[in-house]
Amino acid sequence: MGKLDLATKEIMMPNQPAPNLVSWASEIDEGTIMQAARAARLPFVSGHVALMPDAHIGIGATVGSVIPTEGAIIPAAVGVDIGCGMVATETTLTAADLPDTLAALMPLVEKRIPAGVGKGHDDPSMDRALDDLGRPHTDLTPQQERKVSLQFGTLGSGNHFVEVCLDERDRVWTVLHSGSRGIGNLLATKHIVDAKKMMKKQTIGLEDPDLAYLVQNTPEFTAYIEDMLWSQAYAMASRARMDKVLSNALFRIVGKGGRLRTINCHHNFTQQETHDGKDLWITRKGAIKADTGDEGVIPGSMGTRSYIVRGLGNPMSYNSCSHGAGRRMSRSRAKRELTAASLTEAMRGRTWNADRAAALVDEHPQAYKPIDQVMADQKDLVAIQHTLRQVFNYKG
Repeated sequence: MGKLDLATKEIMMPNQPAPNLVSWASEIDEGTIMQAARAARLPFVSGHVALMPDAHIGIGATVGSVIPTEGAIIPAAVGVDIGCGMVATETTLTAADLPDTLAALMPLVEKRIPAGVGKGHDDPSMDRALDDLGRPHTDLTPQQERKVSLQFGTLGSGNHFVEVCLDERDRVWTVLHSGSRGIGNLLATKHIVDAKKMMKKQTIGLEDPDLAYLVQNTPEFTAYIEDMLWSQAYAMASRARMDKVLSNALFRIVGKGGRLRTINCHHNFTQQETHDGKDLWITRKGAIKADTGDEGVIPGSMGTRSYIVRGLGNPMSYNSCSHGAGRRMSRSRAKRELTAASLTEAMRGRTWNADRAAALVDEHPQAYKPIDQVMADQKDLVAIQHTLRQVFNYKG
């Protein structure tokens, strides 16, 4: 772990005078550092920006960064997939309970947890959990209201996934990655555009237009906060629903099973917290809260390990840790340089969407940082409880 001195661009050790960035990443490129530095120079950033070991370039703000702000929030730092996160459930099953193959689980998951851009349930019934959320601050059209219902409890696309895993004791876990779907994207985009318009109207110059911000105690700030909190709640409730659907489908295939405990955590979100006696907005873009005792889920990439962790409450990271392995290749580069054949080899021995290998090359393990190195980099942020290995993977 080290700090970046913005003047010299050299990594400094934590016991030296605090500059604007603190990094836990042993593998990080200069572009990522420079992007994070732009956010750190904003006048309302209160303290340093913390870079997690999976940090890489994002839109506006760095993915894998923790940004403490006072009196303002950057909508693009939370991002368009508000409330994206992980849910994992430990079951009563062990490896010995599983059939030789989980191929029969794939069609059940595909039917009950729709995945893909714009995909939703054909005829969803109103879920009580969705009904209890109410509605966001922004008025929705009837078509948008219907999408809220259609996409509740659906996976999405990109690196969102469903997995069945075994831990070091051969205990079976279900693991799922998803966010706020189309409605979160719609609301986030609206507020990002509004923030940019306000910057232009007030002739406020920024190093990056995607760092446009909203000032506290303004109508625009209040509207964003209400929509953002609603989207976070939507994402968490949607994950909870899919988690139950997934475990029930697994238990049906196996013929038995029960749930022991569930961990449901965001990694694209902001909330008010107190640090060093200050009430701050802590924005975690690709990072999870890891206060003392907090449980979290840190997935690797396809074919690699994932981790169930307990937070150590490191104040230098604002009680945060990484959200995954972190990309080392863009999706376009991965598609150019990696192959479906090598992805198939990496996924050997697992039940997965093998017929879609060519379409999933951008999710190849080699497109991501090594998850074991990421975990080694943050040993002062989290303690590993369980190490999971995949036996079933279903990608969005």
